[in-house]
Amino acid sequence: MLPSQFVVGKTNKSFFAKTKEGRVLKVLREHYLRSDIYCGASACEVCNSTVARLSSDASAIIIVDSNVVLHQIDLLENPAINDVVVLSTVREEVKNKNLSVYNRLRALCSNPLRRFYVFINEHHKDTYVKPMVGESSNDRNDRAIRVATDWYQTHLGGKARVLLITNDKENKRKALEDGISAETVETYVKSLCQPNLLDLVVQPTNEDISMEEVEVTRPSKRKVIYNEHKPLSEITSGLHRGIYHQGRLRINRYNPFEAYVGSESIGDEIIIHGRINMNRAFDGDIVAVELLPNDQWNSEKSLSIAEDEDEVEEDVHLAPSSADDAPRNSNAVQELNQSRPSGRVVGVIKRNWHSYCGSLEPMPLPAGHGGVVYALFVSKDRRIPKIRIQTRQLGNLLDKRIIVAADSWDRFSRYPSGHYVVLIENDIDSRPFSAQVLACLPPLPWSVSSEDLDSSNRQDLRHLRVLSVDPPGCKDIDDALHCTALPNGNFEVGVHIADVTNFVHPGTPLDDEATQRGTSVYLVERRIDMLPKPLTEDICSLRSDVDRLAFSVIWEVTPEAEIISTSYTKSVIKSCAALSYVEAQTRMDDSRLMDPVTADLRNMNKLAKIMRQRRIERGALTLASAEVKFQIDTETLDPLDVVDYDGMEEAYRKINSVFGKEKLCADVVSEVLISLQRMYQIREANQMVEEFMLAANVSVAEKILKHFPSCSLLRRHPSPTPEMLEPLLRTAASVGLHLDISSSKALADSLDRAVGEDPYFNKLIRILATRCMTQAVYFCSGDLTTPEYHHYGLAAPLYTHFTSPIRRYADVVVHRLLAAALGISKLPPIFQDGPQLTCIADNLNYRHRNAQMASRASIELHTLIFFRKRPTDTEARIVKIRANGFIVFVPKFGIEGPVYLTQRGEKGEWVVDEEHQEVKKMDGSVSYNVLQMVRIHMEVVEPQPNRPKLQLTLV
Repeated sequence: MLPSQFVVGKTNKSFFAKTKEGRVLKVLREHYLRSDIYCGASACEVCNSTVARLSSDASAIIIVDSNVVLHQIDLLENPAINDVVVLSTVREEVKNKNLSVYNRLRALCSNPLRRFYVFINEHHKDTYVKPMVGESSNDRNDRAIRVATDWYQTHLGGKARVLLITNDKENKRKALEDGISAETVETYVKSLCQPNLLDLVVQPTNEDISMEEVEVTRPSKRKVIYNEHKPLSEITSGLHRGIYHQGRLRINRYNPFEAYVGSESIGDEIIIHGRINMNRAFDGDIVAVELLPNDQWNSEKSLSIAEDEDEVEEDVHLAPSSADDAPRNSNAVQELNQSRPSGRVVGVIKRNWHSYCGSLEPMPLPAGHGGVVYALFVSKDRRIPKIRIQTRQLGNLLDKRIIVAADSWDRFSRYPSGHYVVLIENDIDSRPFSAQVLACLPPLPWSVSSEDLDSSNRQDLRHLRVLSVDPPGCKDIDDALHCTALPNGNFEVGVHIADVTNFVHPGTPLDDEATQRGTSVYLVERRIDMLPKPLTEDICSLRSDVDRLAFSVIWEVTPEAEIISTSYTKSVIKSCAALSYVEAQTRMDDSRLMDPVTADLRNMNKLAKIMRQRRIERGALTLASAEVKFQIDTETLDPLDVVDYDGMEEAYRKINSVFGKEKLCADVVSEVLISLQRMYQIREANQMVEEFMLAANVSVAEKILKHFPSCSLLRRHPSPTPEMLEPLLRTAASVGLHLDISSSKALADSLDRAVGEDPYFNKLIRILATRCMTQAVYFCSGDLTTPEYHHYGLAAPLYTHFTSPIRRYADVVVHRLLAAALGISKLPPIFQDGPQLTCIADNLNYRHRNAQMASRASIELHTLIFFRKRPTDTEARIVKIRANGFIVFVPKFGIEGPVYLTQRGEKGEWVVDEEHQEVKKMDGSVSYNVLQMVRIHMEVVEPQPNRPKLQLTLV
């Protein structure tokens, strides 16, 4: 109940809502108005000063509108911007439009080191405004912002200057007419006399107020380069009538002038040729496409590795691990006589803009310094067009790796506009955790309390023989296992997961930070944690010989690995052994060891093998990817050597076939070869742990979906379309191999039969199959139908992530769902907000993808450093054929890149045999086939200053 002395009014708010059955209801809610909502200004003599956040000596108190927050969040996060009032109207509008920006805004408002104050204007008696008849929600919100700004001016009575910041021309005009001080973002930033801040200002679009100030060229004299995007209403109508087709734009990594849009409406991929037809769409945008006339289909060549005068040549990069890393149809040459749908983009439904890493195009420094200079930014990712930025610090940015965000793309401009931001690549937050985040942690040293042990919601399982098996040196141990033989001949098997949600509570700065980061990021030389180290490596880590809180899934299973029953509980455990994979494997292999821990490992391994075989028989895929690991110099952090897993395995197989297992372990070979044997065999220990983690994830998914069918966070892996698998089928057919893709089971069986004389052949085929798959994604159960929940790769109808809450926020969400399903805690309110939960899932997918890209970029960087002083000749496999060369995969280093048969500008003397996936000289004297092994020379070259690249040439 609200204190009656502060409630001074009440109004009714009505809106319409649609039920699941499709009925439209009118909802009426009471809206209370109060008199005890304070302004937050220290200079105010009326309001409660204990809640004041705004400085008494501020040059101005600024009030920002929603679009300023949405577009200028990089600027607002700069420490130079303070004394900001965030209206509840603005906060809610930002929340509904962009969850990522909303979370950043929340962090600013809750940061005690920043002077941002949230004013609940929607519930203040003097600032609440009712919608007017015929008034749009945007116009009503703009009016509410002006009313609140006017109230602040009157309320403070000259004790502080109050300024409305808006780039909306109409909003500013009306504010000035009402006697409200208002300025544009750029004008305000200029008044701060900090020129470098202007680099953070996102330039207004042509609908905004100061476009005339930015673009002085007369519009009538500007050449139209791109077609105008269709309005959303026309796109929606066109989609319903089948005129337009919706899908995600994927730009060819090897030819950025060719893109693909997968369209469910026509059951095929639509090819988009050229920047003009892409019509300002970025890779990953959701677009609306119009098909071109049939006589224009496939009218462009897509047979070569692109070498356009306006683009740099293709760089060598880490081999793709999924269809999200490699364009779907770029793995094979398109048949010239095959008619494929071609189209053009008529509108962008949802942008995929974020921050990009790269450098500025070389240019001479202008005379003088400090003035505004326009420069072209060239992204590391060739699929991203050059971005035009303006800067006052050109001299500091040239020849340096920088981050730029895209802001807009006018149809009169060849390039999109953007701004320079202070972030690291792939939008990964590597900043130290703030004081307010660290304040959420329990003090160290921490130990399990008596309250935890006495809790009716937590079982004491310290009597169980629990152990963990992880990579060597692992400190953030978030899972452990136990296996106990039962009197009836069955086994009790438990998976125990760190109880992170006992320490990370909804709505706290710690939870906000984890939500924003989404996942830990693993780079070559370091790890960027999602949670602070006191949690990840101590309080939550299931280390041996200490009591720890856990969330446990416990099964009774038969010796045939059939699950009889499943139970879930929060628990207290005490691990008796924290083993590495090597240690666990050694115990299982040493017949002399008969201790209880070793017996438990053997029992679990036996059960896991049965479970794995059963899963494979259901159709689970055993795929492969390139594995690369560097040995790092501890002082310089430079790579010293590359660990070649495939080479180790091949060497082990050869040695083992010559000497036999008994002789292999004798003095006849060196310790190096013994380490090869261990490296090869630890896969079994790894698979044992993996199998039980998969089973726990499935069990938890079943439990939470049963209790929360419309708001569970699940993970799905969409089935690949025939078009996605086409490159694999072409490649396989060219070497006489037939693959059945009618189901995951059929594909798995076909991959098992894909063997040849080359011992690496099967793994190469599996690697090519892996890159044809899309990545698995998180989703809200209420957004899809039950058949769409299916996980193709695991052949599982239901799946989620529960087992790694220390490093994945998705698992934290699932822990909260499971606790609510068990009645341990209430379901947080956010789970009742479907759109917000969908936004969380989208953010998790975005963060997970960024983490993968950052990891790949880290490996690519260290690969470049490694080869800078180490030119190398090595073996490579041809994976794609082009008319002017081919793409090779280098197994030892896990990289992929082009090998050119003709130099730039030379007339080609090579022709492509599409049926046999072969490129050969016109006279037939030399030919190269897909999957053929070739020897290449790898060397770092520097075609442009400060822009080294790895070059591959035939030996």
